[in-house]
Amino acid sequence: MDMNMSFSHNMDDEYEKFIRRMNPPRVVIDNEACKNATVIQVDSANRHGILLEVVQILTDLNLIITKAYISSDGSWFMDVFNVTDQDGNKIIDEGILDYITKSLGPESCFTSSIRSVGVKQSMDHTSIELTGSDRPGLLSEVSAVLRHLKCNVVNAEVWTHNTRAAAVMQVTDEETGIAITDPEKLSRIKALLCNVLKGSNKSGLAKTVVSHSVTHTGRRLHQMMFADRDYERTGDDVLDDRPRPNVNVVNWYDKDYSAVTIRCKDRPKLLFDTVCTLTDMDYVVFHANIDTKGPDSYQEYYIRHIDGSPVKSDAERQRVTQCLEAAIERRVSEGLKLELCTTDRVGLLSDVTRIFRENSLTVTRAEVTTKAGKAINTFYVRDTSGYSVDAKTLDSIRQVIGQTILKVKGSPEDSKPDSQESPTRFLFGGLFKSRSFVNFNLVRSYS
Repeated sequence: MDMNMSFSHNMDDEYEKFIRRMNPPRVVIDNEACKNATVIQVDSANRHGILLEVVQILTDLNLIITKAYISSDGSWFMDVFNVTDQDGNKIIDEGILDYITKSLGPESCFTSSIRSVGVKQSMDHTSIELTGSDRPGLLSEVSAVLRHLKCNVVNAEVWTHNTRAAAVMQVTDEETGIAITDPEKLSRIKALLCNVLKGSNKSGLAKTVVSHSVTHTGRRLHQMMFADRDYERTGDDVLDDRPRPNVNVVNWYDKDYSAVTIRCKDRPKLLFDTVCTLTDMDYVVFHANIDTKGPDSYQEYYIRHIDGSPVKSDAERQRVTQCLEAAIERRVSEGLKLELCTTDRVGLLSDVTRIFRENSLTVTRAEVTTKAGKAINTFYVRDTSGYSVDAKTLDSIRQVIGQTILKVKGSPEDSKPDSQESPTRFLFGGLFKSRSFVNFNLVRSYS
């Protein structure tokens, strides 16, 4: 059975290479066609997932997609993207333009289609995936356990939505500086982190995966939260009156498509998040129109399921709507933005989140990166009481961490929540103000 599956996979891969050899993709980049954006046109043989692959490459370059026209009816895929840099300027960096051409053009023909959105092995670090119920102090507890186990967090991204939490963390061994290979230590990491996620609710749903695989972090977080059914509304969330994305799904019977329209506030990576979700739900985008006007975004997709059928029932329509709403909301940054830049060391994340916790701040989202021995971390924080972050509190935190190390982006008023408290306002923060983790029963039991 395994041999047959392997043979089938190899045949599919060889067939894909043959098709792309006969019909090499073409990339045209034009800085003259549009007054305020760089126009990128991609033509290629069509296959499931190619739209996500193209959008992901542009998104990972931190490009802003202001408009897009997508057509993939039949065997050919044709896309046009209007993109700018983060400051709204055209892309003139030759290195970036060359990378786009090589990544999407003929030179990419003989790389596997999973190269940018799939899984690959790495011995540079160990990947840890965590999913479970969100609660006060969770990131502090997770970081403390990793520090105790002499694991250095070199990269991490943390999301929460609808009282659920997900994180993808890349860690190295403190002694070797590379991936952790000791099976006993890997097993201990998995067991202890799973206990942390469960907390006092030992029957609660929690999942920990430890591996040497590398996946695209954004896509993996979407998959993890989707599998955790974070799109299902909780009782508290139904009462939350925050503005939600406007998502509508209707069937266009003449063409046998389902038309999906999305209106919401624009933000970076929005197109990736919606295309990623449709792809992972096994829907194929045949046509799409993306447009942004000021702070708002409009997206229109014409889709079918991978089996060729449009949306078949009200239940399926509701599920598509809820999943797209969740995909848009997961990456929304609630709270005051703090940026930390300092020399990396084991335990840094644990120390920083402890200081936040001691000052009654809750982290609503986090991105941790390490480059050339420097830790570059971004946190979105709120006061746990639901009020905007007090300026005196910020000054106190910056004095402890370092005025030049921790910088504030925006004003404390930016952290003020809407009239209704978000069901995830305790997101990875904490109400506990102990100076030592020995007061946490969970952490104490791991010492």
